[in-house]
Amino acid sequence: MTITSTFSDSDAYELQMGRWSRRLAEPFLDFSGAADGEDVLDVGCGTGSLTFAIVRRSNVKSICGLDSAAAYIDSATKKNTDHRIEFRVGDACAVPFPDGSFDRVLSLLMLHFVPKAELAIKELRRVARPGATVAAAVWDGRGGFVAQRMFFDTAAMLDPKGGEARAQQFTRPMCQPGQLEAAWRAAGFENIHQSTVMTRMEFASFEDYWAPYLGRQAGAASYVATLNDDQRTKLRNHVRQAYLDGEVDGPRSYAAIAWAVKGTVPR
Repeated sequence: MTITSTFSDSDAYELQMGRWSRRLAEPFLDFSGAADGEDVLDVGCGTGSLTFAIVRRSNVKSICGLDSAAAYIDSATKKNTDHRIEFRVGDACAVPFPDGSFDRVLSLLMLHFVPKAELAIKELRRVARPGATVAAAVWDGRGGFVAQRMFFDTAAMLDPKGGEARAQQFTRPMCQPGQLEAAWRAAGFENIHQSTVMTRMEFASFEDYWAPYLGRQAGAASYVATLNDDQRTKLRNHVRQAYLDGEVDGPRSYAAIAWAVKGTVPR
């Protein structure tokens, strides 16, 4: 499987996305559910945000966090102290488990980075038992991701390549209205429900907001890394004006909305 946005450094992942994954995990679990005694699979687990949230709220029998990035799995494993949790390197398009292995299969903020998302969804269904819930969420980048939209709209205004980067970011698989639901229907799930889940991205200052873009890894940061010093300074100054928005520098809070879908495997 080729993931179109992967950090080689777990610290960079934490700064740019991990801290928000932890926040989104709670409303996503409110939507997807989690129950005592279940065997659970977390596909695209990153550094373990959803996995650890599950064991905090449910007395599951076991949970496996699966991710293609060894750096994420290593980071998650080092943080783990719960014998019910296992973290493994694995491919979402070739999940390394037999058919019908899990009572609940979840995926948070992963499917929009998989070019063959339909194949990954088939795998999520394959390893789920009859009657199991399979649920996923992806960012609504175009319509509900205010902090990132502010960056990419500014970049697109200043630079044609910024426009190309914006187009790539906002045309990822499964991120448009109805796409997740349609994919779940095509995969043969029953009792399908699509909704949105929301958290907020809170920053202490503009420097806190800007720091992830200097990491040179994945997404917006990889675009910034292509700029020369003058271009980067110009972009920073314009994005800063958008962040300040007529007020002094300081804390800001932006809504971050994700599309979510769940369904059950036919019995």
